[in-house]
Amino acid sequence: MMNNISPQTIILVIAVYFTVLLLIAWFTGRKSDNNSFFLAGRKSKWYLVAFAMIGASISGVTFISIPGVVGKPGVNENFSYMQLVLGYLLGYFVIANVLMPVYYRMNLTSIYEYMNQRFGYFSYKTSAFYFLVSKIVGASFRFFLVSLILDQFLTGPFGIPFPVTVAISILLIWLYTFRGGTRTVIITDSVQTAAFLAAVILTIIFIGREMNLGFGGLIETIGNSKYSQWFYFEDGWSNPNNFFKQFLSGALIAIVMTGMDQDIMQKNLSCKNIHEAKKNMYTMSSMLVIVNILFLSLGAILYIFAESKGIGIPANSDLLYPTIALNYLPETVGIIFLVGITAAAYSSADSALTGLTTSFSVDFLGLNRSDKPEHVLKRIRMIVHFSFSVVLFLAIIIFHSLNNDAVINGLFKAAGYTYGPILGLFTFGLITTRTIRDKWIIPIAILAPILSYILDSNSKEWFNGFTFGFFILAVNGTLTYLGLLLISKEKPSKVIARL
Repeated sequence: MMNNISPQTIILVIAVYFTVLLLIAWFTGRKSDNNSFFLAGRKSKWYLVAFAMIGASISGVTFISIPGVVGKPGVNENFSYMQLVLGYLLGYFVIANVLMPVYYRMNLTSIYEYMNQRFGYFSYKTSAFYFLVSKIVGASFRFFLVSLILDQFLTGPFGIPFPVTVAISILLIWLYTFRGGTRTVIITDSVQTAAFLAAVILTIIFIGREMNLGFGGLIETIGNSKYSQWFYFEDGWSNPNNFFKQFLSGALIAIVMTGMDQDIMQKNLSCKNIHEAKKNMYTMSSMLVIVNILFLSLGAILYIFAESKGIGIPANSDLLYPTIALNYLPETVGIIFLVGITAAAYSSADSALTGLTTSFSVDFLGLNRSDKPEHVLKRIRMIVHFSFSVVLFLAIIIFHSLNNDAVINGLFKAAGYTYGPILGLFTFGLITTRTIRDKWIIPIAILAPILSYILDSNSKEWFNGFTFGFFILAVNGTLTYLGLLLISKEKPSKVIARL
């Protein structure tokens, strides 16, 4: 299916790419210990963290899905995805001014340690467990989808079995992260962010040349196309692209999946102090707006190019970018795409693997509080890191063996419901001074996602066609909050008093 790139070229490009990552890993991991693995010794440069966080936020799925969704009717069609992105800005402001000051003040390694000090043992373990479930399923799902693309366009045609493709991919991630952890990931993710951004920009330029359009012509063509609409205010909240629904959902998604996610916040906590961490957050959020405009612009140009050349649009919109880049443009664009999707996929997966290792090592094994010798703690952490690499591999293989899109998407969506209890716990802890009957958090944390799922599944029938969309996260968090209110006591928390 791939006409433009020879096997030798693919092998050479991938070899060079991972040689660079492994060299970075060697330099950054030479004198690593658990402290540098978890938080890079709290010496990270804020501007590097900001750039690296773009890579952690943009997965391989985003790399191919966001351009594809532009011309696909339904949620986030045209440029309506930017409504969600603008909501992110509000969410990042809350993270920088509410959550991060608490994390820094309490000198946390894992952000879920906050729960232990605020509520107690069961709240702590519940929030950390839900993070692990969400991240394992989410990271595996995203890497599985990218692996399918790699298998279809790159490795499969050369006779490499899917499990081998996945195993090699996971092994490469493990090799360049197992020593340096966060310190290494910040540097490698910065390189990978630059790589996939260059891929998007260069693809747009090459398509512009194919269509005899300069920079100004590209902007004018996109602006005059049917794909350029940003804002949707009509039809009220029943419209899945309604501005207010999307904007508020974006804010909540940013708060929960960035500010309450160990994977992402780990990089923020590696800055020297809260002032540098805030600069990082403001810079990253501004760059993320520009990056998403680039992705959506690429999507519009891909659709316009396909229509002008009579290229059939794939039924699966995720295949639009790879189909055109690998089959209808010069070999250079195919190589650019190869580097871009690899960079986007690995920058997200390596960050997830490091976050999983840190959370389990700190939240369940207590390595940051242990008095065991450093070499023993380091060995334990390496075992944990390898174990999660195996878990991700097995999860991806299970997804592949299921061979049922409805089931796989259902599992991914179900994992997303586990963020609701985390949102409810953090919100209750931050805006009230009440304590809770800690053991009762478990049934609350189980019931809230189940009730949210029932509401979401029946919303069209029960609420006259209304759909929650991403806003179900707010419902989930609210149900958790109300449950916590029922099991709470008026006695002030000692932690709140200290804060």
